Amino acid sequence: MTQQQNSVSGQEADAKSPSPPKWATTLRALRHRNFQLFFSGQMISLTGTWMQTVAQAWLVYSMTKSALLLGSVGFASQIPVFLIAPFGGITADSMNRQRLVIATQISSMILAGILAWLTLSGRVHVWHIFVLAALLGVVNAFDIPSRQAFLIDMVGKEDLMNAIALNSSMFNGARVIGPAVAGILVARIGEGWCFAANSISYIAVITGLLLMKVHCVPRASKLSPIADIIEGFRWVNQTRIIRALLLLIGLVSLVGMPYTVLMPVFADKILHGGARGLGILMGATGVGALFGALTLAAKTGIKGLGRWVALTCASFGISLFLFSFSHSFWLSAALLLPAGYSMMLQMACSNTLIQTMVPDQLRGRVMSVYSMMFMGMAPFGAFFGGALAHRVGAPITVAVGGVACVLGAIWFGRALPELRIEARRLIIAQGLAGGEPVQELNAQPVEQ
Repeated sequence: MTQQQNSVSGQEADAKSPSPPKWATTLRALRHRNFQLFFSGQMISLTGTWMQTVAQAWLVYSMTKSALLLGSVGFASQIPVFLIAPFGGITADSMNRQRLVIATQISSMILAGILAWLTLSGRVHVWHIFVLAALLGVVNAFDIPSRQAFLIDMVGKEDLMNAIALNSSMFNGARVIGPAVAGILVARIGEGWCFAANSISYIAVITGLLLMKVHCVPRASKLSPIADIIEGFRWVNQTRIIRALLLLIGLVSLVGMPYTVLMPVFADKILHGGARGLGILMGATGVGALFGALTLAAKTGIKGLGRWVALTCASFGISLFLFSFSHSFWLSAALLLPAGYSMMLQMACSNTLIQTMVPDQLRGRVMSVYSMMFMGMAPFGAFFGGALAHRVGAPITVAVGGVACVLGAIWFGRALPELRIEARRLIIAQGLAGGEPVQELNAQPVEQ
């Protein structure tokens, strides 16, 4: 009788115990000191990065008035990720990730400083921008898989999903602020100061990385680098759910993402907004993307993420299609909100599912394939998008990309039921869900 009373009392106490506030759940990865340092430093640095992205696009366009060259610069900046990311992946698996990320951030700071000096001194030419963009792409080929794999070292498996979402929200918070500031600075004092501000902003993230106390244990391998790379590709190819997620990411990067490269054309020739308008349009995409990342950060389980991937890919395509036909500046800005929201939510959900299912010893190499699909396919999209826009116009190019994204979403949605069992097995094997996610990719209503 006493045990029953105690049991009832315990249940009543559990029922009365207040659940943590929503904001605490959304920000739970920030309880880790290392992630606090990473988050604050990256927020400052990424704001500078987005300032440089917008200013560089406007500088190329103002010098050349060519959509083809805009696409070509995008190609030069991202093709190294496609070609070199596999080596970045094995480096992330075999070296101290903290030191590796510090090295990539210092390299990025130096490249931004060189571009600032060339621009402010009046020496800059288009070929300078191509060379520096390509060198930054080489740095990113090592930085992206290292930074993605480094998240688990900072927060552990329990808060990994939230850290990915907050990392995305930080990226897109900077995407809101950076383009807006860049639009003002470019119009008033020129592109060079945006590049200088970006170079200085790296000091914040480098300082944060140096202050971290992270226990990184590099993986020892008896295989050759090429054999290591092949092992990662073989695992991705043999794992249907990972392969499907990465193919969808690659499709969106190839046909959907070129709209960002063509944004100066929309801002100038179609919507007549100039450099300030370009900043507003890019900022609108960032606002939507920020809300997308925060939506995922507020989620506490992985159930339904597969359905989210399919739906957000479709809504991204629809938003792009409608945007391509708009001739109203503010309507175009409004349509970029759901476009940014959908794109980021699809990418962040895919990242979360992949990192949830991948074994630790393959994490860097699998994230390098993610980098190849996310950023590595983008240069091909930028180049062909620029070439197609040169022939048929930017609106038609973006509309075709939107339709292709919708078709990709339909394909992935139809494949979900067959992918469910494999996803469940992989997640349980990694011990990240305690066997709970029986329907993590099932087409069930999203948790409220």
